[in-house]
Amino acid sequence: MLVLGIESSCDETGVALVDASGSGVPRLLSHALHSQIVMHQPFGGVVPELASRDHIRRVLPLTQEAMQGAQRTLADVDVIAYTRGPGLAGALLVGAGVACSLAAALGKPAMGVHHLEGHLLSPFLSADPPEFPFVALLVSGGHTQLMRVDGVGSYELLGETIDDAAGEAFDKSAKLMGMPYPGGPHLARLAMSGDGTAFKLPRPLLHSGNLDFSFAGLKTAVLTQAKKLGDDLESRKADLAASTQAAIVDVLVKKTLSALSQTALKRLVVAGGVGANALLRSQLNAACRQRGIRVHYPELAFCTDNGAMIAMAAGMRLQAGLVDLQRLQDRYTFDVKPRWNLSEIQPAPVPAG
Repeated sequence: MLVLGIESSCDETGVALVDASGSGVPRLLSHALHSQIVMHQPFGGVVPELASRDHIRRVLPLTQEAMQGAQRTLADVDVIAYTRGPGLAGALLVGAGVACSLAAALGKPAMGVHHLEGHLLSPFLSADPPEFPFVALLVSGGHTQLMRVDGVGSYELLGETIDDAAGEAFDKSAKLMGMPYPGGPHLARLAMSGDGTAFKLPRPLLHSGNLDFSFAGLKTAVLTQAKKLGDDLESRKADLAASTQAAIVDVLVKKTLSALSQTALKRLVVAGGVGANALLRSQLNAACRQRGIRVHYPELAFCTDNGAMIAMAAGMRLQAGLVDLQRLQDRYTFDVKPRWNLSEIQPAPVPAG
């Protein structure tokens, strides 16, 4: 069972091939990825129309690259999976359209995959895959959620952000300090040379008694502090960056530990782009080691959006018997869901039409 996965939800075009034969964890055979960061940098953020047009240019060459990397042909593919949502509508339509067109031409089924489920299951691409059940900290660019995961398709939301996500807090704070897009990685690098205790910044909802997050107030506090510094901002930027990062990581770590305590689970999965943050990994590793909790991360290459996580999620759903391929066969009309709650995933998602 070979699954071709296509990711095009935002500003990365990803294509990958996994082998989902048997009962073991699907095996990644190849993957190809193109990032649009350089294209969007002059605008300080993602321009949706430009993103969609670039996906059109990249997706077929990347598909050829992935097939060559696995030494397979499209005729060998059994299922074509694509990101159905959430994400930018135009960008999603590119991946969905290409996937369903390829599937129709090959006479193979096409299936839509939830982008966040891809992130959630991305640690299964690592050399040390987790085992169910586990608590998951999902910290991608636009999402911050804590979930209990009992198996593929069995997800319980424990807490989520009520405004900005952690990734947005990193990016927006960095922009306020004059850093280029994407700001998060720049802020994290600069923070390495700063003092995380230099500025007293808020930790919103840290003592709320629930597992929800809020980072909008932190962004406002960073703006206020940057204005106070005025001409001194440049000389104190590393300290402000370090203090901002410390506040975000502090909230993420303490809320995650609370989730582990409440569920009594001894395994943690961290997924999404912010999961690559070195301070977050260091603090989570130290805290979990003290509590006898195993922590699993995706490989760094799979923290950002990629086709491998989409192919993996599709493969694992197929193995779990959650997808009826007979119902998907010869159904090549499709829709996308720019806003799509993970709890809305159906056992056997079928394209509309």
